[in-house]
Amino acid sequence: MAKGGFKGMGNMGGMMKQMQQMQKKMAKMQAELEEKEVEASAGGGAITVKVNGKKEVLSVNIDEAVVDPDDVEMLEDLILAATNEALRKAEEMVTSEMSKVTGGMNIPGLM
Repeated sequence: MAKGGFKGMGNMGGMMKQMQQMQKKMAKMQAELEEKEVEASAGGGAITVKVNGKKEVLSVNIDEAVVDPDDVEMLEDLILAATNEALRKAEEMVTSEMSKVTGGMNIPGLM
């Protein structure tokens, strides 16, 4: 083998170290995101939904004024709208925080 045949291996070790550091930062960030909450509402605040960074619905609050037994469909639509908006916000939060760690690199399977 020619002298210096493994010259590029030093770079590989450095890259592996950087990947390990990024992995640790991402694990920490994911744990922190699990504790963060986002909130969204629909119907002018009549329905409010809280979601965490794991995209789990934590709470649903319904203003009594929008509870109409004759119009359950409207209530269902408001809950659906608020829940979807809260989940969208949670996804946005996760993507934003993770891009800080990955430097904007899209790494499949992380989120």
